[in-house]
Amino acid sequence: MRQFYYTPQIPLDVPGESADDITADFQARETRINFRADTKTAGGDSITAFIEMDFFIHGDGNEVVSNSYSPRLRHAFIKYNKWTFGQTWSTFQDVAALPEALDFVGPAESTTFIRQAMVRYTTGGLELAAENPQTFVVGGTRDLATIPDLIGRYTFKFGDKGSFLKVAALYRSLKIQDTTGGGSQADEAGYGLSASAKFMFGGGADLRAMVTYGDGVGRYIGLGFVPDGYVDTAGNIATAEAVAAFVALRVPFGNGWRTNIMFGTTDIEYDNDVLAVGLNDTGSSFHVNVIKNILPKLDVGAELIYGEREVIGGASGDFTRLQFSAKYAF
Repeated sequence: MRQFYYTPQIPLDVPGESADDITADFQARETRINFRADTKTAGGDSITAFIEMDFFIHGDGNEVVSNSYSPRLRHAFIKYNKWTFGQTWSTFQDVAALPEALDFVGPAESTTFIRQAMVRYTTGGLELAAENPQTFVVGGTRDLATIPDLIGRYTFKFGDKGSFLKVAALYRSLKIQDTTGGGSQADEAGYGLSASAKFMFGGGADLRAMVTYGDGVGRYIGLGFVPDGYVDTAGNIATAEAVAAFVALRVPFGNGWRTNIMFGTTDIEYDNDVLAVGLNDTGSSFHVNVIKNILPKLDVGAELIYGEREVIGGASGDFTRLQFSAKYAF
């Protein structure tokens, strides 16, 4: 939570204790750098190599003396004509629909957000991918997924201003080591559907939205806010059903100024609330920012974030952040 808005770590209120706590942080860890090489062969083939890093997540640095943090791998992939091999944004995620936020993600609890290794084929508006599987089950042990996550997405473009609608579908095979001592494996199927859109208006204004539904869609939503499910008393995987949605409005208002207003929410359903006590139930957030373009590629701005979450059993908590940012894109 100290690095960026991360819904699973919104602190829950403790009865009889004050919930007020204020901290201040300065950081440059959102800085990222990438390298890209594009080649056109004599035979007409197109090849692209891309690698990107930033400095988030790692705990190896400290703020006592130097704030020295290791780079982490974000993207590393090769594109050969219509094929993509390597790690990049999941085909189930629509980066183009993400709101313009000063915080790292924006309405994180309601966003599909994941990077992973894959093989993807693209032709026109259709994308088909086999992506890295990973079972994220509360109470589970070793992941034993045997088939990749299978994803398809289609993009519909309309108008002459860049508006679009994307529809994606996901199928997963969830499998973990049995926790009952029987030596077998617990497995279950998961699936998800997602639709995202961006509507462009005059003057550079736009409206962005995303809706995602799934049963066992888990780790694709909310940076881990939604689990794939939990292990029941028989050692089986009980999948979690989730609905997530956000909407964001971007409005320029002259002389280099613009504002973004966004709201997101996620609701999770479990088969047995008694067994799911303490797991995330609902989460939502509201964000508003004001950004000033001072020079080409140089922006400064301020953003207010309010987020809240509730877990099964009724405990809840909220979080407020005021953030200032300066960014130069080169």
